[in-house]
Amino acid sequence: MNGAPRETSHVATLPLWGGVDLLRARFVTQSFSKHFHEGFAVGCIESGAMRFRYRGESLVAARGQVNLVVPGEPHDGHGADRDGWAYRMFYLKPEALAAAAGELAARNRAAGRGLPHFRAGVLDDPALAARIRQTHRRLEDPGAPLMEKECLLLDLLTGWIRRHADDRAGGVRAGREHRAVNLAREVIEARYAEDLPLFELARLAGLSPFHLVRVFELQLGVTPHAYLTQTRIERARRRLAGQDRLADIAMDCGFADQAHLTRLFKRQTGVTPGKYRKILQNS
Repeated sequence: MNGAPRETSHVATLPLWGGVDLLRARFVTQSFSKHFHEGFAVGCIESGAMRFRYRGESLVAARGQVNLVVPGEPHDGHGADRDGWAYRMFYLKPEALAAAAGELAARNRAAGRGLPHFRAGVLDDPALAARIRQTHRRLEDPGAPLMEKECLLLDLLTGWIRRHADDRAGGVRAGREHRAVNLAREVIEARYAEDLPLFELARLAGLSPFHLVRVFELQLGVTPHAYLTQTRIERARRRLAGQDRLADIAMDCGFADQAHLTRLFKRQTGVTPGKYRKILQNS
């Protein structure tokens, strides 16, 4: 299969609004496990097509379209066919979108909007896709001035918000179950390195184990175990900026061993921990 497309990926991090990650990748066999992001993700498909489940639907983002997810919304991802897809992605902390929304409010002499909300997971907007691609390329350039990058990104985000943000944000359910899920999240985030039993997590949250799993998945779209795995991966990702051995990071973050970390890290990020570390060092 000499003519088979080759998988490639490149990640860069910029010190804008607490950190902006750029991903440029070509995937064929890559299949992202169900996960969610703490911030916003937006990108454009440069070739092929990606299929992903989002908000209970199976969506396809094809060449020239924009794909996006909002914070906390579970999704997966894989090629729509055997040829896979290539795309450019921005991963943005909520502060970046808040800054852009505040800029729009100031221009319009309106009250601050807070965080914008986007309901669609795929946008058929060629102009926005072209702007994403152009901005991404410029932000990848290590020789481009930081101020220019910041202005370009702000212009991209304000245009995205102006054209596609919903007027109303998605609501969250209040009440005892909502508080219990939030408490369970806090326990997981504090004790992610432990082999934490479900019954203990449920006891601390004040629900039965079965009830906790059900309402946790209903509210967040993932089970407590999936949330624990994602928390471990995120903690490991942060430590890859340092010099600790991968085996030590794996053990400290609750993985069985380095191979376990590598397998799950790649399933959620598209790159191995070792490659991610090299990218950070070269950024």
